[in-house]
Amino acid sequence: MSNAIQTNGVRYKLGKAVEIKDLALTVPEGSIYGFLGPNGAGKTTTIQLLLALRRAKAGTIRVLGHDVPSEITRVLAKTGYVPERPHIDPSLTVEEALRFHAAFYKSWDAQESDRLLVRFDLDRTRLIKRLSKGETGKFLMLLALAQRPQLLVLDEPTDGLDPVVRREVMTAIVDFVAQRGATVFISSHLVHEAERMCDWIGVMDRGRLVAEMPTESFKGGIKRLRITGAPTSIESTPFVLLSREQGEGVGDAETWVVRGWKPPMHEYFDAVGARLNEVEDLDLEDGFVELLRTFRVEANPGVDSCSR
Repeated sequence: MSNAIQTNGVRYKLGKAVEIKDLALTVPEGSIYGFLGPNGAGKTTTIQLLLALRRAKAGTIRVLGHDVPSEITRVLAKTGYVPERPHIDPSLTVEEALRFHAAFYKSWDAQESDRLLVRFDLDRTRLIKRLSKGETGKFLMLLALAQRPQLLVLDEPTDGLDPVVRREVMTAIVDFVAQRGATVFISSHLVHEAERMCDWIGVMDRGRLVAEMPTESFKGGIKRLRITGAPTSIESTPFVLLSREQGEGVGDAETWVVRGWKPPMHEYFDAVGARLNEVEDLDLEDGFVELLRTFRVEANPGVDSCSR
């Protein structure tokens, strides 16, 4: 499988507030990749590095088979981008903005543009500055989709939109991927949204990539375990222990959250004289929270993971 986006050892720093640390990102071609993380995690900065809006201090970036920034014009010709904030001249009408945008792309599909105008119920004669937040979100998506890109890069495209508009936008993305086989790289802090549509997940926090894997592996491999008689010291586990919480009373069951769980691993507890009482599935949001909590405790070892 080839990759639409590949970065290795990417580092970037601007003052104390913005830093990307040794980013190694792999986005398979044809995937819908959910780039998740809390606000301030470095998601927008990463996107800006991918599109040469910022220059990395170290490392390599390849997008659609081209080196960034040296071949960025080739990348941008095949990439639809919806930024976090609107970037259209507010004094233009919808029709004028469409014509202006279309002039930059040989791949512009006028018929698709017209179809999306109807689908999104947008008025050609309306001034951009008169569009509601939801209408603006739909118009920005129209501009990206009508380019017929190989890669869609979306930075919080549904943030602040009402549920109806959010559903319209996400459905249009899924339809586009089904028709074109394009790759989508979508940054979001709305984990439940990514769970419904993304087949790959990357989790970003504090400038670092915490985890990256297929969505099903993420959901299926993170479990909450209830254990009686757990050993005091834990060594050589066949899984990754993300967190451990003791019961309130003596002899009460402990709660472990683990990553990489597979059913045969229950034998580990028999071997250490413990009893595995329950294995609970976690949804993507629960797994996301546990990963972030563990990552932050490891970064600040003096903080008790059970107290965060």
